[in-house]
Amino acid sequence: MNNILVIKLGGALIENDASLNALFDGLSGYLRENRRPVILVHGGGCLVDDLLKQLGIKSEKKNGLRVTPFEHIQYITGALAGTANKLMLAKAIQYKFNAVGLCLSDAALCEIGQLDPELGAVGTAAIGSPKLLNLLLENDYFPIISSIGITPEGQLMNVNADQAATSIAMSLNADLALLSDVDGILDKDRNLITDMTGEKAAELIENGVITGGMEVKVKAALKASKTLGKAVSVAGWKNPQLLKQLLAGEAIGTQVKAS
Repeated sequence: MNNILVIKLGGALIENDASLNALFDGLSGYLRENRRPVILVHGGGCLVDDLLKQLGIKSEKKNGLRVTPFEHIQYITGALAGTANKLMLAKAIQYKFNAVGLCLSDAALCEIGQLDPELGAVGTAAIGSPKLLNLLLENDYFPIISSIGITPEGQLMNVNADQAATSIAMSLNADLALLSDVDGILDKDRNLITDMTGEKAAELIENGVITGGMEVKVKAALKASKTLGKAVSVAGWKNPQLLKQLLAGEAIGTQVKAS
């Protein structure tokens, strides 16, 4: 199937009902007139933060990734594959989408491993099988995928959603947009950078301009761009008009190109 668009949504969107309505309203309006296969991949860091705080569990991040002790993965799985995924699914159903909620290991969508023992149950997502997603898209289903995966040994893993979306897009040779609550990649003066290369990204990372979660996002976008041979959009979800431009194939936010 051609012209597939994979959209990664930041977890903060899930807690912003107005923006979530705007997103699905824009998707619904566009897809009624233009039959384009779309897949959503989401995180849910805000929901994880809220849950761990209620449980009295301190959480820390290392290089933009959440340290996930194995004894905490059940709670994070509940927040991401449970609450976050079903809130997204509920909104999709409200807007009359024929939606399906999934995780990264349903039908081996991604191959899951452990990233770093020091991070605990934080996973990697390599290209898996696109068969289920192709089958769903061919039958007009709307997949919504959480960033929880399972290793071959049966261990639940918390995967960064940008990295998860990258692997999904690469398996389908799809267009990829990584959306968050900022307009794109910003320079040291907080101005939008419209085009980003690997060389420029390395310089900004070294100088401490791109850090934390944005560093993870940029590296994921560069990896996808290199494999797909096309630019990846890093942009914001707050402007409904930009979403329409994205769905129409126009460049928004920062265009990340591997070369």
